Amino acid sequence: MAEDDDHRRATVHDVARKAGVSLATVDRVLNGRPGVRPSTAEKVEAAIAALDFRRDLSASLLARSRDLNLHFFIPDGANEFMDNLAAAIRRRVRGAKAERLRIELTRVRALDATGLAARLDALNKKACDCAVIVATDDPAVVLAADAATRRGIDVMTLVSDLPGSSRRHFIGIDNTAAGRTAASLMGRFCPAGGKVAVIAGSLGLRDHLERLEGFLAVMAADFPDLSIVGPFEGHDEAEETEALTRTLLAGHTDLAGLYNLGAGNGGLLAALESSGRAGRLRVIAHELTEPTRRGLLTREIDVVLDQNPDAEIRAAIAAARALAQPGHNAIDGERIEIGIFLRDNLR
Repeated sequence: MAEDDDHRRATVHDVARKAGVSLATVDRVLNGRPGVRPSTAEKVEAAIAALDFRRDLSASLLARSRDLNLHFFIPDGANEFMDNLAAAIRRRVRGAKAERLRIELTRVRALDATGLAARLDALNKKACDCAVIVATDDPAVVLAADAATRRGIDVMTLVSDLPGSSRRHFIGIDNTAAGRTAASLMGRFCPAGGKVAVIAGSLGLRDHLERLEGFLAVMAADFPDLSIVGPFEGHDEAEETEALTRTLLAGHTDLAGLYNLGAGNGGLLAALESSGRAGRLRVIAHELTEPTRRGLLTREIDVVLDQNPDAEIRAAIAAARALAQPGHNAIDGERIEIGIFLRDNLR
């Protein structure tokens, strides 16, 4: 009997016991729902790996008589957060077959709406049930997403939404709230009458536009004595962001704060360091990546607003499974939680 117990399939109860959490917490992690601290989610993930826990999806997908095919389209380039998303997807591929899932990942040129639209247009319903895209808010992408939907392919947006399309679901943080949070912090950090510069990746991305709108709304309402310089677009590229930051620092010697609502933070740090003003102005950035982690540790960045890539990929897979179930037209609309990191709570 003991030998049989050693070889029996692990259950969610086993995962909960090994991780030292409740069944409800395990369920939230498995289904990609918010409300779980990153450290707790990591314990659950470690328990899942140690026990080789595999979800039995045969009941919900039996009628399909084939695997569920997911295709992720993630921007390529120098954006470290997109690399983290891609790495989170690759970590899911290993156990996907046991769950009757087939996961594919394609890196596409960043901010290339025409290229992304062409990729969507090339999808075949026989090989793809659900496409998950980081969307450029462009008419070509909207048309391609709508066309894919008409062909029977569920389209979901990840990180940056496409609300004017027929996409089935959005997975990401509340970007307007993220921008408002940045403004609430920045306004308290900076002296009255100071200047705050704003750098975006691209205002053609819905998430960047929403962050900007939230930031400007709070600054105008709560901190009207602070003046805004920008926004300027660094296109999420380190070199372009560095050059842009150098120009801002040289042209505004009285700058009190800087908010980078996009990527390219390696370039931002390089410009701060070479200017000699690192640590002398308040800086808020997004996504906990190698550059922003380093910036927090060296006190060149004050706050990082983060969205957990593993949680987002878990949520995307859970949503795709839900949509694949017969008669399932709606899924949980909860957003990914916004993480707020300072040097003091850096994990």
